[in-house]
Amino acid sequence: MELRRFFERAVSASFKDLAFGDDPVSGYLADLLTRFARTEHLYPRGLVVPRLETVVDMLLETQALWEDAASFRPEREVTVRRHIGDFTLFMTGIFRERVESTSSTSYYVIQGTRAYRFVSEHDRASARPGARAAAPVYRRLADRFEVYARALDYARRVHFVEPPRHPFFRLSLG
Repeated sequence: MELRRFFERAVSASFKDLAFGDDPVSGYLADLLTRFARTEHLYPRGLVVPRLETVVDMLLETQALWEDAASFRPEREVTVRRHIGDFTLFMTGIFRERVESTSSTSYYVIQGTRAYRFVSEHDRASARPGARAAAPVYRRLADRFEVYARALDYARRVHFVEPPRHPFFRLSLG
């Protein structure tokens, strides 16, 4: 909980600094940062490869889901596509210099935007409880992907000072 509160304060302060107002994505970003503090959430298990460590691995995972129509699970595809959006946003925001150094920024933005748009459309059409309520957040993430990536970069540079005691903060951030 301490880590979640730290991220919530950092994202909220950044949104205030950047004049985003009461943006509904703020809580989602704090949750994303908290979730990805654990490596197994950043690089989950896959069906095609043991761990989904790259965007290409994740795209291969979605492709593999369609290869056996008898065992196709649409919710798995939505989960993987949401992860693509989250992963690319996280990397483009928190580890921007690394993404830029590999000349992957535009690729990450395109894939992240596409993934969030997919999830938004799926949730908008879904009958699952709560899915329709989440659709606007994913649509906003798709429409403003680069803005939120820059906001995460700003949060890291300005508000990730005096971090809580957690292994996530042992990483070099810049």
